[in-house]
Amino acid sequence: MAKTKDEETKGAREEVAHFQKLIGNLREEVAKVIVGNREVVDGVLTCMFAGSHALLEGVPGLGKTLLVRTIADALSLDFARIQFTPDMMPADIIGTTVISDDGGGAQRSLVFRKGPLFANIVLADEINRATPKTQSALLEAMQEQRVTVSTKTYELDKPFFVLATQNPLESEGTYPLPEAQLDRFFFKLHVPFPGREELHQILSRTTGSESHRATQALTKDQILEMQKLVREVPVAQHVQDYVVRLLQATHPESTTFDSVKRFVKFGSSPRGAQAILLASKIRALMDGRFAPSIEDVKVSSLPALRHRVLLNFEGEAEGIKTDEVLSAILKGLPESAK
Repeated sequence: MAKTKDEETKGAREEVAHFQKLIGNLREEVAKVIVGNREVVDGVLTCMFAGSHALLEGVPGLGKTLLVRTIADALSLDFARIQFTPDMMPADIIGTTVISDDGGGAQRSLVFRKGPLFANIVLADEINRATPKTQSALLEAMQEQRVTVSTKTYELDKPFFVLATQNPLESEGTYPLPEAQLDRFFFKLHVPFPGREELHQILSRTTGSESHRATQALTKDQILEMQKLVREVPVAQHVQDYVVRLLQATHPESTTFDSVKRFVKFGSSPRGAQAILLASKIRALMDGRFAPSIEDVKVSSLPALRHRVLLNFEGEAEGIKTDEVLSAILKGLPESAK
């Protein structure tokens, strides 16, 4: 028997409320360890529930690694940390094929030994210190959630989430991520320096005898169900149209914004629009709403586009920040098409 419209509405309301409750529980567990940084925490969780990956940029010592480990604890997922260095090879992260025998040496076979990439949450620490050859080893895993060694393909366990960090201050001995790899990251999040009150809390928690650790708030199955629910959230046509016009406005050849024409070399790829729309859906669910609004789109736009819009030589020479160009677009772009 088909459900009535009232029954469907009631069911949708219950699913949204359940999603909001689970997110609230997860936030509480993370907050036991991580002080402040609510925007960064929500950004990382947004990437996870979108089934994608995050790039964290911030100076050392701001708790980026602790944040990822805490989220892994709160989700009870397999966690692996990879400390990238210039001498690291692709096999160090993917794994390698080795010769194995039965113990007596009579029969030998080739066996694949999995690398740290075969975890649910992978922290790629200081990813820009690895050579392009090693960085590119992540491309297939991040996009297809599988890796190929020789001629054999290995599926990665779901959920699979890569969180990479990089230090914006040091450039010596680093290899900037190519555009193709940057585009694989759902969000690029800036980790700010904590304020005075947050510093007091950090010192109180980290210099005393009491230890803090998150306990499990979600299971693997719940995470996969929440990822599925995100895809089912409807989007109004005028909201989707705003996202399309926003994406077009980042391209110098199709925009009316002077700052874009003057300072931008390449605009965002369609993945930018996909990231904005999915993030807007998740933000609506976190707030207990059935569908995203244009305000959700505006909030989601900076982390989704700042690494996908490339400045030209003039923009870099003048010290223009990508966020400044994007903020100008968001300020001047009308919410409805004429």
